[in-house]
Amino acid sequence: MPNKILVVDDDASVRGVIQKYLSSSGMSVVHTDNGSEALMLVRESKPDIILVDAEMPGLDGHSVCRVIKKEAATRHIPVVIMSGRLIEEKDILAGFAGGADDYLMKPVSMPILLARLQAVLRRYSAVVRSEAKLKKSGIELDPEGRTVKVDGKSVSLTRKEFDLLATLISKPGRALGITYLLETVWGYDPADYNDPGTVEVHVSHLRKKLGAKLAKRIVSVTGHGYKFAE
Repeated sequence: MPNKILVVDDDASVRGVIQKYLSSSGMSVVHTDNGSEALMLVRESKPDIILVDAEMPGLDGHSVCRVIKKEAATRHIPVVIMSGRLIEEKDILAGFAGGADDYLMKPVSMPILLARLQAVLRRYSAVVRSEAKLKKSGIELDPEGRTVKVDGKSVSLTRKEFDLLATLISKPGRALGITYLLETVWGYDPADYNDPGTVEVHVSHLRKKLGAKLAKRIVSVTGHGYKFAE
């Protein structure tokens, strides 16, 4: 069964080019020109991945991503944001902080776009295939259901927060470098992107959501990265 993608862009010409290329590459494409309809289509068509433009009238791409990642029924769906103008570091970090799985700069070649979408889908599938529940220090993490409980109470995490926590607690006591985390959790090539701010923002959000007691277990290792201390 082909992967289904929801493409959201208010520029009809851009949307048309993307639809034509991805369809010819074997993907099933659903598309819309606005964020509000996109949220309806997410619930109705259940896409495997979403590609959304950052700048649109009304509900923009960043807002669409945040809504999708907050809802339990949709937060497991990977979201890729693209933009031609919102491409400064603060814009990209804001996208990742809102739960984006990748952030692309326009114009992007269609082969590169397809490759980045496939890479996100592969990362998602790799996490889903892991069925063993992880239990550490009062945290119960279910990779298959993508749920997290702390002392029996559910905690809502974005996809990247979930993947980051899973990576840390699966290697307790081991200091994981920034480069390793960017490659493993985000799928980045360190030659192209090696900004520790991306990891720092997600760690900060993760600590707040886990609570003060567990926040202390995510330890910063000066000059290296982070580790989960049992």
